[in-house]
Amino acid sequence: MLKVAIPNKGALSEGAVEILANAGYRCRRYGRELSILDREHEVEFLYLRPRDIAVYASSGIVDAGITGRDLMHDSQSKVVEMLPLGFGRSRFCYAAPAGSGLTREKLGGLRIATSYANIVSDDLAKLGIAANIVKLDGAVEISIQLGVADAIADVVDSGRTLMEAGLEILGEPVMLSEAVLISAPGKTENPALGSLVRRVQGILVAREYCLLEYVAPKARLEEACAVTPGVKSPTLSPVHDPDWMAVAAMVKRKELNRVIDRLGELGAHGIIAHDIKTCRL
Repeated sequence: MLKVAIPNKGALSEGAVEILANAGYRCRRYGRELSILDREHEVEFLYLRPRDIAVYASSGIVDAGITGRDLMHDSQSKVVEMLPLGFGRSRFCYAAPAGSGLTREKLGGLRIATSYANIVSDDLAKLGIAANIVKLDGAVEISIQLGVADAIADVVDSGRTLMEAGLEILGEPVMLSEAVLISAPGKTENPALGSLVRRVQGILVAREYCLLEYVAPKARLEEACAVTPGVKSPTLSPVHDPDWMAVAAMVKRKELNRVIDRLGELGAHGIIAHDIKTCRL
């Protein structure tokens, strides 16, 4: 029985459940269940604190888990990042009062409040800086105002919370984080885990692409195919009118509107974009 840890709350939990459910697994809970058993796929999903998942994975209690890259690194657990999942993106940054003139290189001897003491400690060591780390469980933004710290190090999404607290980011991010699928080094060859990874990859690919269908005049067909080359090549099908050809190809979502505009310029008609639920390239 494969054991997979899922965050028990927050955006990481919502994203993890969505991607696993889309991959065909029964993992949704309807109350405060700590585990859900998917008998069809022989997988037990355990709902655990996001901060603890890497610890459970490294100890072999679970075969795999979904957590944040920042939480994984801060745990200092020996795990393998198997797959970035594309949600829960954030930056881990230092911040200080706006206009303070502080930089990362000037943090020596100061008090830095954070919920990620190990990430900060490792980064300061790389910079050759000695500072006092103030470990807090959350809401570190107010620590400067309350006189507990001179600067903070925290996960930043939009940065709005920092601005509201009168803080500004110091330099480049220490780390770019997102949700990741992790496993202990000795578990990565598990066939059941390999199947789960491939299924999740299929969902990630489907989110990146859509299926575009249209009819193009044969006189401009080569140009149209150049605009929509697909993964290997577009699928071509004859239609009743011998001067036209039906075309189907996968297109990256971020390029969709530009591609449609170009096809329109080439005289294509009946351009339709379809969602893809899953895909293997």
